Amino acid sequence: MQRWRGLEAVPTGWGRSVVTVGVFDGVHRGHQQLIGRAVQRGRERGLPTVLITFDPHPAELVRPGSHPARLTTLRRRAELVGELGVEAFCVLPFTAELARTEAPEFVHSVLVERLHAADVVVGRNFTFGHRAKGDVAMLAQLGQRFGFGVEGLELITDDGITFSSTYIRACIDAGDVDAAAAALGRPHRVEGVVVHGDRRGRELGFPTANLSTAPYTALPADGVYAGRFVIGDRALPAAISVGTNPTFSGRVRTVEAYVLDVDEDFYGFEVALDFEHRLRGQERFTDVSALVEQMHKDVARTRELLGG
Repeated sequence: MQRWRGLEAVPTGWGRSVVTVGVFDGVHRGHQQLIGRAVQRGRERGLPTVLITFDPHPAELVRPGSHPARLTTLRRRAELVGELGVEAFCVLPFTAELARTEAPEFVHSVLVERLHAADVVVGRNFTFGHRAKGDVAMLAQLGQRFGFGVEGLELITDDGITFSSTYIRACIDAGDVDAAAAALGRPHRVEGVVVHGDRRGRELGFPTANLSTAPYTALPADGVYAGRFVIGDRALPAAISVGTNPTFSGRVRTVEAYVLDVDEDFYGFEVALDFEHRLRGQERFTDVSALVEQMHKDVARTRELLGG
């Protein structure tokens, strides 16, 4: 899959294509349906499928300080959409200039002049252009003018719940990683670099890998989780803690993983944590022995759930 940042990265002589546009944070089941339809349409026409996304999230520029928690890094997003059959992943830097671009101009300069869209597939609630004045109806009108088809799809629902990034963020914020996984179609993943911590876990008999995560990363509610520690092509069972370590009067929120039956030096490596099940909330214990006893129970429960 080709990866472009900015329209200037589109190869010279790029021909017609099927395009889908959106933030696609999470690449959840609703997004997967949308992307799958674009890929299907492209294959029917014998054309490549291009996915357009934005960085940073448009909300950060339109309403500074309101950047929603990020469900996927751009790299992870690209990996996921590539697995769905997208041939080109185009990241448009969301600048003040782009935010001021009127809807017809966005269509002409991006979809027509650079990507030569034959079809555009978007969600039914898709909006675009300055002050989000463009919608699917306007896109269809512009498509008739410029010669491309438009398809607006409803996002899929389950038991009356529409799968959306907002819904998934709410699940993660509440610690309901099972519900988040059901909407995502896979466990929620947090990526970061392993950094040095206070080494307290090793002193207690449970050496942990501490993750430094990027700003705006969607972290589950404070508590303990069973999940996978992903490094390279290995996905290792792990008990994962998110919180401030209240037993030791901690104040800094940390993310750390105890990898079952593995004692390796992971410092400096880029890794990921897949959150599969919530074991319990964060607790303050009366003494260290009570904490260690509970940690043994957490590890045993993790083994039971993950087969580690």
